[in-house]
Amino acid sequence: MKAFVLLKSQVGAGNAIVQTLRRLPGVREAEVTFGPYDVIAIVETESLEGLGTLVTNGVQTIPGVIDTLTCLVVG
Repeated sequence: MKAFVLLKSQVGAGNAIVQTLRRLPGVREAEVTFGPYDVIAIVETESLEGLGTLVTNGVQTIPGVIDTLTCLVVG
């Protein structure tokens, strides 16, 4: 299961969030962005359940993360 996870962060927290994301199992890439979202991560897991666990127990618990939007890749 592949997905793009878009994150809104506290001011100035983007770089620290990216460094933490890059250490999480399942995160293939993470970058700071400009626009309505501050960080984007490309993640891959074996299942939808695994994706949910990664986002809720991993990504959303990182200090400075305010909100996330998960976009599943089709195909």
